Amino acid sequence: MILLRHGQSEFNLHFSATKRDPGIADPKLTELGHAQAEDAARRLAGEPIARIVVSPYTRALQTAEPVARVLGVPVVVNPIVRERGAFACDIGTSRSALAEAWPGHDFSTLDEIWWPVVPEPAASVIDRAALFRAEMAALPDWENTLVVTHWGFIMSMTGLSIQNGEQIRVDPTAPPPAEIPWRV
Repeated sequence: MILLRHGQSEFNLHFSATKRDPGIADPKLTELGHAQAEDAARRLAGEPIARIVVSPYTRALQTAEPVARVLGVPVVVNPIVRERGAFACDIGTSRSALAEAWPGHDFSTLDEIWWPVVPEPAASVIDRAALFRAEMAALPDWENTLVVTHWGFIMSMTGLSIQNGEQIRVDPTAPPPAEIPWRV
């Protein structure tokens, strides 16, 4: 499968400059983030992707939009691939508001408040990544899945840090990384 980190968000823009939480809940993509999403769509156009799994955060949904349009494949919203709940950007948008903003997606499996309301321990994200790895490994066509997700989830799946708009291939049947730098 391919893990794609969402494009640059308003949070990423400010946080990278100051290393301080700017207090932006469920941030949208910046102009650069939208360009990164369009670039990802071009890069992935030739891939045999059959489904896109996306986090319910707005920045991930916005990143998945041009990719889904170019590939013409279904988008499955799955909160298991969300970011670690640690900053203001990890306060999501309610299920009902998402359903109104994104009428082409099915949000019925989400609770109204689907994000963690207290800081999420790193071990929790690592556990979610292990669960997702097992779910994907059970699919006969896991190779044809694109997952639009976040830095912390990708770190938990691979042990690697990738930049906004970058992608990495992952074999969910392979053992998970022995070391995850942020494990606590």
